[in-house]
Amino acid sequence: MDQVHISLQQCDRRGLQDRRRQATPGLSRFVFFGRRKNFRRKCDRQKGGYVDRYSSVLFFMLVLILGLNILDALLTTAILNQDGWEANPILAIVIDLYGGKFWIWKFGIVSISIVLLCLHSKFRSIRVILVGINIFYLIVVLHQILMLRNP
Repeated sequence: MDQVHISLQQCDRRGLQDRRRQATPGLSRFVFFGRRKNFRRKCDRQKGGYVDRYSSVLFFMLVLILGLNILDALLTTAILNQDGWEANPILAIVIDLYGGKFWIWKFGIVSISIVLLCLHSKFRSIRVILVGINIFYLIVVLHQILMLRNP
């Protein structure tokens, strides 16, 4: 236990005086003009935090979520047109309220979620969540395709 405490103290010790008294916020001017892509110190990487620039792998994962979401909305519309029903109770309520325009609500919620996932992407649990969302959406889309092929 003392070694963990000592290593955390060493991690926070800097050779020069730290120019920042607090961490960079998630939304700041550095999102567009910053240079930080990763953390230099191992302990900072383990804690997670916010960076200025993001990786191309993260971009691919987020675009894949968005693309699968759009495909899900299109396939849901096709299934509903064939007298199918929506299994998600929340989305079923939205479909009852907005009809064929449910996809706007769905797209908006997923888009906001993607921005939040991107901002928090350097936290360890977010990587697992991103992979899980992509796998889940792939399963849903494949299931919908099978439903449309075999009515």
